[in-house]
Amino acid sequence: MARQRLIRIADRYVEALGPRARVLICQLPLALMMVGVVLATPAAWPALPDSLFCRYALGLQAAVLAACVLVPWQRFGPLAPLVIPVLDLVAIGLLREGSSAGLPDPGVLSVLPVVWISASTLSAAASLSVSFIVPLLAAMPWLLTDRTAPPAARAAGAVLVPLMMLAVSLAMRFARARLRHEQWRIESKEAELQALLEDSRERERLLNTILDTVDVGIVAVDAGGRRLLTNSWQAQLEESASAASAPRSGEQPAQPPAEEGRLVLTGQDRSTPLPLERRPIRRALAGESFADYLVRFGEAAASRVLSTGARPLKNDAGDFRGAVVVFNEVTGLVDALAAKDEVVSTVSHEFRTPLTSIIGNLDLVLADSDGLDSPAVRRVEVAQRNAERLLALVSDLLMSASSAVHVHPRRTDLAGLVEASLGSAQAHAQASRVCLAMDVPGPLWANVDPLRISQALDNLVSNAIKYSPDGGSVRISASTDGGLVRLHVEDTGMGMTAADAGRVFTRFFRSPAVRDGSIPGAGLGLSITKAIVERHGGSISCCTRPGQGSTFTLELPADGPPAAF
Repeated sequence: MARQRLIRIADRYVEALGPRARVLICQLPLALMMVGVVLATPAAWPALPDSLFCRYALGLQAAVLAACVLVPWQRFGPLAPLVIPVLDLVAIGLLREGSSAGLPDPGVLSVLPVVWISASTLSAAASLSVSFIVPLLAAMPWLLTDRTAPPAARAAGAVLVPLMMLAVSLAMRFARARLRHEQWRIESKEAELQALLEDSRERERLLNTILDTVDVGIVAVDAGGRRLLTNSWQAQLEESASAASAPRSGEQPAQPPAEEGRLVLTGQDRSTPLPLERRPIRRALAGESFADYLVRFGEAAASRVLSTGARPLKNDAGDFRGAVVVFNEVTGLVDALAAKDEVVSTVSHEFRTPLTSIIGNLDLVLADSDGLDSPAVRRVEVAQRNAERLLALVSDLLMSASSAVHVHPRRTDLAGLVEASLGSAQAHAQASRVCLAMDVPGPLWANVDPLRISQALDNLVSNAIKYSPDGGSVRISASTDGGLVRLHVEDTGMGMTAADAGRVFTRFFRSPAVRDGSIPGAGLGLSITKAIVERHGGSISCCTRPGQGSTFTLELPADGPPAAF
């Protein structure tokens, strides 16, 4: 590649010269050789000037050199300068007569004009013919004047140089053909690379246009954390966050202006800085793949809420090469949800006070029902039952609208909580023809809030009974794994589709089958249960199939047995 580059540079340099300069440059090597012969003649070959053919050769060379400078070659065709190497071959043939005066055979100098002719645009047949015939004709005077050697030797000497020149011309032709082939191949590769480069640039422009058009922030980083790409939306977001968290006049920034130095907040209080290892780009560089991870950019008063996600970049061998992190602003959605929760909380609170009063008065009526007939008592009981149901719904709404679920973990025996939950649901289960069972070894210690976990178990058992309209069984089992305790609430009820299972922990979600079956509920119990479990640092999952029941699994932090005293 370097050799071809040098050849192209030399070609451009020669093309930049005028026709006379190019002809002179081609003639210059032989002219210098002739000048050297003339300068060395007095000392080396004193008898050389006495040779008539040598004087003719030197005079012809002088005339040829002058023609190179004086003739306007640009007025003639591209083959006109080839007259010069032909005359050079004639001059060399005349000079060969000088060998009788002690001069070494100058026939080897024919290589120079033969190279010139072979490198020209002359056809192969013509250049080969000239390279052989002209040296042969130029050798005729030497052949006729040299009477000392036998005729066969003279004939062989006359033909040897033309044959050598023919071989040189053939070699030049082959080398030139090979060079042209290599040049064509390189030009083809270069054209292909240029096309690929242009296609790559076009794709890059298209990608940049798409990235700058979407209303999400995109950051690509390599395995070392160096940014490879940041679209304009993300750059504007980071600039606004940096400006919002810039130090006041006279203060010095505590951290560099990287992701670590920008104020990224999270949490319920909107003021606690997110730890560095939990920030989106740091998590992505650690190899994590996540979605819908909420963070806040900027000061608490004007912070912007973003939903982030990350996917790793891997090479063909599966090695980690970086990550792509996406930032989608959801400030409006979060504010709308907060406003909705506030409305729900306010309305529910306003409902709760009169409902409590209604239930209290109904209790008083039922406590003193001696003066009422049976139909009136039944109507009061119906009113009491529906008021209590409405109060439970209002309580669920208040809890779902609360910004945080407060828990007070302590060392608790889960087996006792499970037994109490099944005991309180026994009447409901008998009315629904559902059999309750438990397989929980006791004691089963865990570090949980007993009131909240009891509430979560009650929700799960109540749902399992409610969604078994044709009867069946509900079974609670337990297992341990390291520092975790797992509770499995399994039923044989109606089950759900995979799509419904993916949304089952969403507030107010009720599957179409449940709505079609007129099963009562508001769709809040499982969302509350999920919030309680996650507040304990645990998790909840659902495994279900339509018509084959469901299994809800709670993972909670375990605790060791009590110390012996």
